[in-house]
Amino acid sequence: MKGKLNLEEKRARVVRCIRAVPPGRVSSYGAIARAAGWPGAARQVVRILQQVPGLPWHRVLGSGGAIKLRGDNAAEQRFRLRMEGVTFRGARVDMKKHEFQFSQAGRTRRKKR
Repeated sequence: MKGKLNLEEKRARVVRCIRAVPPGRVSSYGAIARAAGWPGAARQVVRILQQVPGLPWHRVLGSGGAIKLRGDNAAEQRFRLRMEGVTFRGARVDMKKHEFQFSQAGRTRRKKR
């Protein structure tokens, strides 16, 4: 079944992308889904973050650097990010400074020669 990924392979790619985000950098749910070759799967990224222990969940944000968690979880995420040197512009992470750029090599679409 060349070209199509099954759900387990998609989940594994999402986990690898989340783990690839280094300390002091962040990404969005949608950007991780795209980098994993599963565009439009931001909600699935959220679900994977909830299900897989040990992931750097605090480095994954809503679009534009918004913390989507509520209450104590939001405070914990903000604290962890600040401890890694991430700066904020108001309530949002400064994405221009801290957004992690995934390499093109990991993407499923490639130019044909």
